Amino acid sequence: MAKTNQATGLTHNALEIETVIVGNITAPKDLRIDGTVQGDVVCAGKVVLGKTGSIVGNIQCSTAEIAGKVTGNISAQQSLTLKSSSLFEGDIQTASLVIEPGASLNGKCKMSRENP
Repeated sequence: MAKTNQATGLTHNALEIETVIVGNITAPKDLRIDGTVQGDVVCAGKVVLGKTGSIVGNIQCSTAEIAGKVTGNISAQQSLTLKSSSLFEGDIQTASLVIEPGASLNGKCKMSRENP
């Protein structure tokens, strides 16, 4: 479902709470997930995983902000932020990484300014 941000006027895709997708998602612009995805997520823009969100699969995107649970690898070309409520198990490849106190990270991290 596409939503428009009132402040910026930009549209993003959203997966609401209690919605479950079994399969891969490909998005040409920003994507917010508050439900569950069992599959890979490929997004040309930013992926935001809310506190109630869960992904079992790999994420490939430009930037990501994770507040929920991810089991899989993340490849973020520009940056990745793991919020204090995040539970992440997998490997990370990104140019910039921010980990808030309280975040859980179990995996390997490779940081490079080159495209991951």
